[in-house]
This record gives sequence, C-alpha cells and structure tokens, in this order.
Amino acid sequence: MSYLVLARKWRPQTFHDLVGQDHVRRTLENAIAQNRVAHAFLFTGVRGVGKTTSARILAKALNCKDGPTTTPCLRCEACVGIAAGTDLDVRELDGASNNSVDDVRRLQEELPYRPVRDRFKIYIVDEVHMLSSGAWNAFLKTLEEPPPHVKFIFATTEVHKIPVTILSRCQRYDFRMISAQTIAARLQYVLAQERIFADDAAIRLIAREAAGSMRDAMSLLDQAIAWSHERLIGEEVARVLGVASRSVLHQLAVSVVGCQPDVALRMVAQLVENGYDLAQVARDFLAVLRDLVVAKVCAQPGHLLDLSEEERQEVRTLAERTSSDDLIRLHQSFARAFDDIVRSPAPRASLEMTLVRLARRPPLVPLEELMERLADLERRLGGGPTPSPVTPSPGGTCSSGNRLPPTQAGSPPLPVSSTSASSSLSLGPQASAHPLPHAGHHILGATALAVPLAPEAPSSKAVLPPPSTPSRHSIPAPPSSRPATGNVLRPVFPASRPPPSTPSPSTHSSTPTPASPTTLSPTALGESPPSSRSAVSVGPPLSASITAHPHSVRHPPGALAYDPSKPLPEPLSGVDFALWRRIVEQVRNTHPALASVLELASPRRLGPAGVTLGFPPNSFEAVHITKPRCAEPLARALQAELGPDARVFIELSDAAYGELTLSKVLNAERWERQEAARKRIAAHPLVQAVIEELGGELKDIKVSED
Repeated sequence: MSYLVLARKWRPQTFHDLVGQDHVRRTLENAIAQNRVAHAFLFTGVRGVGKTTSARILAKALNCKDGPTTTPCLRCEACVGIAAGTDLDVRELDGASNNSVDDVRRLQEELPYRPVRDRFKIYIVDEVHMLSSGAWNAFLKTLEEPPPHVKFIFATTEVHKIPVTILSRCQRYDFRMISAQTIAARLQYVLAQERIFADDAAIRLIAREAAGSMRDAMSLLDQAIAWSHERLIGEEVARVLGVASRSVLHQLAVSVVGCQPDVALRMVAQLVENGYDLAQVARDFLAVLRDLVVAKVCAQPGHLLDLSEEERQEVRTLAERTSSDDLIRLHQSFARAFDDIVRSPAPRASLEMTLVRLARRPPLVPLEELMERLADLERRLGGGPTPSPVTPSPGGTCSSGNRLPPTQAGSPPLPVSSTSASSSLSLGPQASAHPLPHAGHHILGATALAVPLAPEAPSSKAVLPPPSTPSRHSIPAPPSSRPATGNVLRPVFPASRPPPSTPSPSTHSSTPTPASPTTLSPTALGESPPSSRSAVSVGPPLSASITAHPHSVRHPPGALAYDPSKPLPEPLSGVDFALWRRIVEQVRNTHPALASVLELASPRRLGPAGVTLGFPPNSFEAVHITKPRCAEPLARALQAELGPDARVFIELSDAAYGELTLSKVLNAERWERQEAARKRIAAHPLVQAVIEELGGELKDIKVSED
C-alpha cells in the first residue's frame, strides 16, 4: 500500500483552508462573488507557499456545480476530478517540458472548443518562466483575447524572467512567505488529526527550519515522525534534522553576552559531537543576535519577532543584561565573521575563535562619561569652571566628527614649538584589539583613543621654553620657509607638502634654444671626475638624456633610509647647503614632484658655474632629472640664485648613498620635532592626569608640517 505524504494529504481544498495568504484569498473570493474573474492570473512566490494549491482551489470554485462559488462543495464530479488531477477540462502543464512554440501552437488549437463537462477550460502552467521567448511571443495574442470559456493560471518562482508584455496581460498575485507562528499552528492541527504528540519545542523547531514554506514544514514533519513514531520531542527532532534547538542557541547567546568564552567553547564541542552542521548553527545564531537587537530597541516588537511568547520573554530578559550598542556590536562582528565560518576549511576553529573574541570584548565606555571625566580633570588642574561635557562647542574635532569642548583658559597649554601636534592614548592592556563600533557614541575601553587637543586659548601662564642646546642636525633654513605657527595644537592628518600660493619670481626669461642631447662624459666643474664615476653635463637649455643607463633599478634596501641613531653626514667641502635648500624650495613652488627628486640628490659642488648633483647609478632620480620637462624648472631656479650661466652636472656614483641629501635633513628635523613634542606633552600635567585617570599610556605623537 502506497503512503501519501502529509504535504499532499493535508493540502488545502478550499479558500478557508488556505493559510498565510489572506490577501490572495480575499481578492479571489471577492472577484468570484462580484463576477469579476479575469481571464489570466499570475501567481508568484517562493516554493511551498500555496501557488499551485490556490490555482486548484480557484479552478474548483469556477467549475463547481454550485458555482461559480467561493465555497466549492468538494463532492461533485468537477471538484473530485480537479482534486485528483483527472478532470478533462482542467489541465496542469509543466512549463519546463512544454516550453516550445510547437507546444503553444498545439494548446492554441484546443482553445476554440467548448469544455467537455465543466463551465470553463482552465490551463494551469507551473514554472511558466521556463517558456522560451518564441513561446511567449506565440502566447501574446491568445493571452490578450482568449475565448470566453478559457482561463489561464500561471505559477512561477522567478517572476523577473516573465516578459513585461505577459505581465501586463495578467492579474499578478504575490504569495508571501508564511510566518513561523502560522506554520506552527497548522502543524499542531495536522498532528492533532494524525493523533501524534509533539511538544512545543519540536513544533517551533520545524516551523523555524521551514523558512516560510508550508510544504517544507510538512516534509520535515514527515521526517521527524518517521524518526520518533508517535512522540516528537524537541531535542530528538533537532538531532534528526541536524540543527541546533532554540534552547541551545539561547544558551550560546547567554555565554557570549555574559562574557563566558569557556562556556561557549564547551557548547561548540557538544554541537560537534552531536553532528550538527556548524554553518547552519552560525546562521541560526546570527538570527538570535538579530532578535536580541530588535527586542532591545523596540518596546513593542510585534511581528518583528517571529517567536512564541515564551521565547519572546527569554529574548527580552537576555537583552536587558546589556546595552543596545553592545548588542549591535555583537551582531555586526558576527555577521562579518559569518562568511569566514561558512567558507572556512576548518569551520569549528573559525566559529570558536569568533565566539571567544566576542565573549572577551572590552566594555563600552560612553563618550559623554569620558568627556565628563576629562572636564573634571581640567577643572581640578586649572581651577577653571567645569564645562558642559555633553553640549557641543567650538573646540577640537575627534575622528568620528563629534566636537570636543574647548580647552579651558585655566589649563596650561601643551608646549610644542612651531608645530602642531596630537597625542594618542592607548587605554587598557589590549590596545587596538577591536575596532570602534560607533565612534560617535561610545569608545572601547581597550582601544587606542585619539585625543586631539583644541587650539590654545590666550593665557598668561608660562610655556616651557624650547631646548637650549642646538640640534645636532642644525641646517640653516631657507628664507622662504614657512613662518612659525606658534604653540598651536590641533588634530593632525597625513599631509603632503603643498606648494606656496605665490611662486618665487624667476629671472630666467630667455627662450631656450634646441640643442643636441648630451651623453655620459667625464665632465665636471673645471675638472674631470675620477674613473670610478660617470658624469653628465646638463647646461642650458638642459635638454639632456642619459644613454649609458637607459633603465632604472631600486635602491638597495635601507640605502636611503634615515636612522635617528646615527649623525647626519657633513656637507661636502665648498657646498653651501642652505643655498641648495633655497634652490630646491624655489623649484617646489612650481614643481613639487621635481623637488621631491632633488631632495634625494647629493650636492657635491655648488658655485657660480653651477651645481654638481650626485645620484646612485641606474637610479630613477638620475634618469628623471635629465628629462627636458624637469630640466627647465631646475634651470630657472639655478639662474635666479647663481646667474644666467649656471649649469647642472650629474655624477653617477655608489658613494652618493652615504652623502648628505636634503631628504635626510628634512627627515632628521621631522624626527627631532616629534621627539621634542613627545617629551613636552608627556610632561604636561593634564596628559599625566588623563593617563592616570583612564589607565592608559601615551602611544603616539604626530607633528604637522604646517
């Protein structure tokens, strides 16, 4: 004897039995009652939500002997034949196997004939999106003006594949996914009719795993009944379906929210021993975290939580144990790790490490609380009034865009000479372990915290004087360098060296005349270079090119790096380095990229006749400097400082790696400014008080170039 599965045995036979699709049921019932039934319908939705079932119910309602009626009798020949699939006037076609033009042509040949017995000829075409483009075109005229005794009902799961010309000729009904509560109620009804006991946990688990499909729920119920016969228990159903029960997922969420990584690891081990699919566990756990967020931010979640009342109470209780920002952080962190867990060759390790990281997350500290504590420190150190820590004011701006209160006049300013600086405090033992989830609202207690300081207000308090000892890298600055900006503190961002708005005047006004490119030759300022070096004489109009070394290579690792532990090499004999620096700054006014190349050159000789620049052999700089578009700006700067007859000589030598360059000088000055700023900021009483109060450390000092 063959067994009829529950999905077929308990398929709805009337509109009253159709669950989860009230909008479709009501519209069809009203159309029948008002005699406004269209000639073509399109039912669309995911699998197992009642599309074909509704088509059969509509066919019975139109062809019942008492009809058309919204309540077919289910006893007449038409109703019985349609339910069994044997009615001659109601044909069910498969769009996948009847998708050609010839199939549509044969169907059209049958349309003019009257029904054999029923009131209407009804064609139900399932998976209609599988029809070919030619078949759709053949359907157009027939679908627009069929005979009055013909009705078409199309069903599809991929409505986007249906041509718009077909959609405009049909009444479209979108079938929704069925809620878990509706599926659970239907399952309880079926189990009661079958006289099978099932606890609430088992029914909820099957309803959740059905994912909105009633047919899937019936199939899973069949599988669970086959496993446990006449008694369904939640734990046994979860084991046979290979999914974690709601109680297990809830306990896993409790361990993560309660910061218990050891409990989370033991639960994962138990899931693995029971043979659960960890990818499915991760997917279900992500849904649990989402429910926690909804329960926390919505006082009355309503249909947003598709849970039973008991499960709703459990979720609310757990959500009350932490803040909404913390729950959002948990969901976002696990969502980012979800793909790694699913695709990882070792999903257990990925899931375990993710849960451990979430369970060991540092606490969130409200930004308002930190501002209050900082304001209190300013009041105690400076004796000034306590500012409002919550009201934004025109002070510094933090990385998230929130404005910090201005520095009080009573607080001593942080002294940094001729620079701008910002300090970074590392709070807690696990600095930079986690990103800021909501930088505008909360700051992690163990995350690196940038503390930008507002511009210094005028104050009569003394500022620490600059160091009295001269720098070991003291190189005279050019007259055109930027003026000192005073003791100003503000947030610093990486910035390039912008060219000044007004370029330096150039005395070179003559138009260069064409000249043949020079080649490598031992030519220098009045003498021949040693045999171990190669020199290129680049004179006006500076249209030189290197022919002996047509390509460039990288410098040896660390060759041009600045080492603060070693003193800078002295300028070569007879070289006025301050003059060379002025020349480079003039070039920078109009050609910043060329100035960057000149910073890497070693000035070997500098005088009225011109300049000799040393470059490593086969270097990019040596090739780049002799190009005509680079030679002309350099010629203008040289002629402005040295006279109209100044020329450029280029020497290629490995010794250039160890010689003094402007790049090394600038790096040394930058390093010394940063070290001076670090010492001065570290000694400031406000910074020391912040470190002591927040339990952090001074991590980084950034000095601007402005």
